[in-house]
Amino acid sequence: MDYTVAMQRAIALAEKGLGKTAPNPIVGAVIIDSTGAVVGEGFHDRSKNSDHAEVVAVKAAGEKARGATIVVSLEPCNHNGTTGPCSQVIIDAGITTVVFAVADPNAKAAGGAGTLRAAGVSVVAGVLENEAANSNRAWLMKIKKGRPFFTWKVATTLDAKVAATDGTSKWITNEKSRADVQVLRRRADAILVSTNTVITDDPHLTPRGDFDGYAGNPIRVICGEQELPKDSKIFDSVAQTVIVKSKDLDQLVEKLNELGINHVFVEAGPTLASAMLDHCLMDELVIYQAPSLLGSGKGFFTFDNPSTISNQMRLDHISTEVLDGDVKSVYRIRNSE
Repeated sequence: MDYTVAMQRAIALAEKGLGKTAPNPIVGAVIIDSTGAVVGEGFHDRSKNSDHAEVVAVKAAGEKARGATIVVSLEPCNHNGTTGPCSQVIIDAGITTVVFAVADPNAKAAGGAGTLRAAGVSVVAGVLENEAANSNRAWLMKIKKGRPFFTWKVATTLDAKVAATDGTSKWITNEKSRADVQVLRRRADAILVSTNTVITDDPHLTPRGDFDGYAGNPIRVICGEQELPKDSKIFDSVAQTVIVKSKDLDQLVEKLNELGINHVFVEAGPTLASAMLDHCLMDELVIYQAPSLLGSGKGFFTFDNPSTISNQMRLDHISTEVLDGDVKSVYRIRNSE
């Protein structure tokens, strides 16, 4: 059987958990019967309960799970944590075939495929592996490097300016671009800025708009040594705010790890963002470019060292789309590897 369509659905379900699963991965599961009909599905959502995607799908399928196939975006876990092992839940449900996309790299939870095979369950691995890994890239990065995945968001003019010479910056990009940013904010576990950004712009740092099904806002993380005004918007009660009163980026990462964060959305100014890039702490750049020119002003990225064309930083282009004239491009940053 071709499991592509079912896996595409499992990945789409997994992405419904973005911003809702940390410190766990996003996972989606679909159970299909012998005719290919869906009899149960689910995704992991810690804002509702601790059930993993496989458990949600098995509960939805009920007796129809017996003799069926479960298609999962990540290898079923094999350990006792907050919940029992999903591999055993699958065996107990009478499921006869397990199809997964990405092998679990977490040493504490890996081994589900082996347990399933030992119980006589047929296992198919690697279906749409690249697609599933991309959607779960934040958690996979955390397992690989022991730190969160950092997405750097920038809004610029065509000549790479984020503010005019007088310091004004609202608004460079259009409403559609700004609405798209709110979606990305909502999918992150934390939003990071510097103390200077809070002092200068007094941002709220919460997603705006109607996001059905989301119980809480991302954690607001402020990094830097400057004292913040007591009436700053980031001190209200609509989201947790964490202050890392240091310029030491290792301390920042340590705190983010303590918080169990998978994905950080960086909206910092050029000083902190450039330092993070120099420290190999940027994994992805999402840049919104407005069809405008300033000529002078503040650039979004700067290093103090002299540059030559031979030491330019090359990025991998992922995607580009036009948003009412603004151009949104996504790049993978190579030096993070």
